Amino acid sequence: MSQALLLSTDLFFASRIKSAAVEAGYEMSMGKSIEKVTLNEGLQVVIVDLATTGSTVEAIAQHVRQQTPAARLIAFGPHVQTGRLSAARDAGFDLVLTRGQLDHGLGQLFSKA
Repeated sequence: MSQALLLSTDLFFASRIKSAAVEAGYEMSMGKSIEKVTLNEGLQVVIVDLATTGSTVEAIAQHVRQQTPAARLIAFGPHVQTGRLSAARDAGFDLVLTRGQLDHGLGQLFSKA
């Protein structure tokens, strides 16, 4: 089974992401910070909530690229947090979305992984 990881503390939005992942055939795990989760070779998608994660985007990108270089890195956050969204792009995330963009595209998010 394909595996995905969500770094977030927003349980309401996390349940929506998890539902989309399960519907697409993914097993979803959750964590608050990249340092407190175990990354395994089967991990294909890492989704980071920029508003709630306990780690910097640079640390997340570096850790994921070292442990599971094939995993797709996706970041999302409030549209008003342009600095965090830009920082994720600069850190090498594969896809950076506003929360609204992610919400509207949940159905396709995992089909592109």
